[in-house]
Amino acid sequence: MHAPFKVVIPARHGSSRLPGKPLREIAGRTMIEHVWRSASHSGAEQVVIATDDERIASVAVGFGAEACMTRADHASGTDRLAEVVEAMSWPDMTIVVNVQGDEPLMPAELVRQVAADLAGHDGARIATAATPIHTAGEYFDPNVVKVVTDRAGYALYFSRAPIPWDRDLLADGRQALPEQLAPLRHIGLYAYRAGFLRDYARMEPALLENTERLEQLRALWSGERIHVLETPGHPGPGVDTERDIALVEEILRCRA
Repeated sequence: MHAPFKVVIPARHGSSRLPGKPLREIAGRTMIEHVWRSASHSGAEQVVIATDDERIASVAVGFGAEACMTRADHASGTDRLAEVVEAMSWPDMTIVVNVQGDEPLMPAELVRQVAADLAGHDGARIATAATPIHTAGEYFDPNVVKVVTDRAGYALYFSRAPIPWDRDLLADGRQALPEQLAPLRHIGLYAYRAGFLRDYARMEPALLENTERLEQLRALWSGERIHVLETPGHPGPGVDTERDIALVEEILRCRA
C-alpha cells in the first residue's frame, strides 16, 4: 500500500560519546547529509531535519535540506518530533517516519515500507521494524533490543533481555537461540500518526520505560498498539563511536 508520509530526522549536536556527531564527515559528506539523502529517496513528500543546534541547521540548509529548529531540552527524539508536528501544523492522521540522524545506512526502501505498514494497520498509531536474530551472542547482548509480537504482528513487549525465554533449553546457564520461537531484533525505525505524537508529548514517562531505557514502552504501557514489520536483513550499524564511523565509511565506500 502506498500512502503519503513525511520524514523527520532528529539531530542533536550534543552526544556524550561522540559530540557533534551529525556533522562528522563520512566518505566525503557529513553524516546528517547521508541520512537526509537516503530519506529523500524513500518517496516521502517532505523530509525535515529537526535540530536544536544552529550549526546543524546551517549545514542542512547548505546541502538543500529543510531544517526546523526545536528546543534543546527534549528528553527523546520522539518528543522532538512532536514539536515538529505542531510547528508544521500536520493533521492528526499524517504519517510521520522518524529516521534517526545517526543511521546513515538506513535503506530508503525500509523507510517506505514502515510508512506503508502503518497505513495498512488502522488499529495502530505506531509501526516499527524487526529482523530475525541469528546468533546467541546477539540474542544475549543487552545492547540489542528484542521484541515479541502477537500472531497479528503487534508488539507485546520490547526488552534488552533475551526474549522469548526458552525455559527448558536455557536451563543451567546455557546460552543458545530458542528453538520454537525465533527471536526478533528491533530496528529503531518508527512510523507514527501525527496525533499520537501530540499525545505522546503529554504522556507521563513509564517505570518500564525508565528501567529498560526504551521509550517505546511508554506507548505500550499507555495502551497504544505498535505493529511490527518483519524484514529479512538488518540495515547496518548506526554511529555511536569513532569505530562506528570507520565501519560505516568502509561500507559506504564499498557501495560506491
